Amino acid sequence: MVDRDIDGLALPDPAAIRLARERIAPYVRVTPVLTSHSLDEAIGARLFLKCENLQQVGAFKARGACNAVFSLSEERAARGVVTHSSGNHGAAVAYAARCRGIEAHVVMPDNAPKIKVANVEGFGAKVHFCLPNVAAREKVCSEVERATGATLVHPFDDRQVIAGQGTATLELLEAVPDLDAVVAPVGGGGLLSGTSIAAHGVNSGIEVYGTEPAGADDASRGFASGRVEPMPNPQTIADGLRSTLSARTLGALRTHVRGIAICSEGAIVAAMRLVWERAKIVIEPSSAVPIAAMLEGTLDVRRKRVGVILTGGNVDLDKLPWQ
Repeated sequence: MVDRDIDGLALPDPAAIRLARERIAPYVRVTPVLTSHSLDEAIGARLFLKCENLQQVGAFKARGACNAVFSLSEERAARGVVTHSSGNHGAAVAYAARCRGIEAHVVMPDNAPKIKVANVEGFGAKVHFCLPNVAAREKVCSEVERATGATLVHPFDDRQVIAGQGTATLELLEAVPDLDAVVAPVGGGGLLSGTSIAAHGVNSGIEVYGTEPAGADDASRGFASGRVEPMPNPQTIADGLRSTLSARTLGALRTHVRGIAICSEGAIVAAMRLVWERAKIVIEPSSAVPIAAMLEGTLDVRRKRVGVILTGGNVDLDKLPWQ
């Protein structure tokens, strides 16, 4: 595998993403690409929805976690893996560890949605709760790492994770090769990094955009300033997008991404409900963020053919945001 290096931080190249696809093929689904005429009319564009909400563990995170876990040597794998996560990545690491037959530890904020905690525990991982902030996550994760000897599988600041996430875009562009743009939400930037590298490996002219909530807009600010912009207390219903970019993912985004649009909380709820009603599929708030940005017009893709990564569908049905 050959890696690009941005400011000393290794990133996967398109060949590494293709290798990741082969490595994880036995463990992940090739998810469908769906369309909706009524969504197209609402946005004014032709949308192609890559349904990672139908992926193993209910989210795209299965891709990066499986690639990272199955890239470990036998010696390192035997000591298990550890990560921190609001839910989807934790479930994905737990799932990948179960597939490989090794132990997994997941550090989760104590306000994580119950369905996401249940997913992690259901795959056999040991959950360690922490306060709902990045510093607490990292502190507890380091403690578990030292105590167990487990290998850290970072949610996004990991080239193997980034490579795995990029495989969704390879599938999307095989299914719909003539896209004008690909849009994905951005939290820590692992998905958007992999998406953009994979997309430009297939078609250097394709436009790649990120989207994020206005209450967690570190990526758009960092994209503009050229430096990581920490956000200690992000406020958004999109719990999967509360992470801050790393230097590695910021470098990838500034190299490969055309722009990052923000959206309001109201638009996220409206977009989530619209997809449920019109496309008849269950998505979580983080998945709705690209649709929300397009509905609000902060991301103008009118008259274009646009691939949208619907990242996950793990929703607490007792706490739907429009209830």
